[in-house]
Amino acid sequence: MRVLLARHGETPWNAEGRYQGQEDIPLSPVGERQAALLGARLADVRIDRAVSSPLSRANRTARLALGPARESLLTTDAGLAEIAHGTWEGLLAAEIGARDPERLAAWRDAPDSVQMPGGESLQQVFDRAWPAFTAAVDGLGPDDTALVVAHDAVNRVILCRLLGIPFSKLWTFRQAPTTLNLLEGLTADRLEVVRLNDCAHHTPFFGEAVHRAL
Repeated sequence: MRVLLARHGETPWNAEGRYQGQEDIPLSPVGERQAALLGARLADVRIDRAVSSPLSRANRTARLALGPARESLLTTDAGLAEIAHGTWEGLLAAEIGARDPERLAAWRDAPDSVQMPGGESLQQVFDRAWPAFTAAVDGLGPDDTALVVAHDAVNRVILCRLLGIPFSKLWTFRQAPTTLNLLEGLTADRLEVVRLNDCAHHTPFFGEAVHRAL
């Protein structure tokens, strides 16, 4: 089976470097364009199943990626929602740095050690996201393809699991807006990462595709 694990498009808060977590922030015009370009890239790709986070930025990205003819395939799973940032939600990275500098430094240097204030740890995200991901791909045939559209932290913990690396290495790869990660294998536990952070549909080979807040 093949799994296209994607991230949602850019939101205004992404562009500002504002932590959004589970705040339901919609796509920006840039994000809408990114998702439309993803849809153009996938127009001729067979997709047999599609699941997204219920947050509007991921759900809208999935709908644009699928296009009107395949939109009815889409279901949602709350397990794929972004990490809850708790009291950090709505704040700029600079504001968090002024209010909670030690925890922010740990989030950058040892993310696996951080419990978000009033929110979640990476382990807690994984504990709900991995079952949602496995449910999304369960029962797919060897020639079937699933599209899963989620979020930065969710994608990262899933990819860490598949790559066999600890959550402490979370920042060693990127997840750009509407990026595609191509996974192939027989079961969720045996998926191989074939493509990682592929955003060629909207970003040049050496283009910048980084956000200042997760």
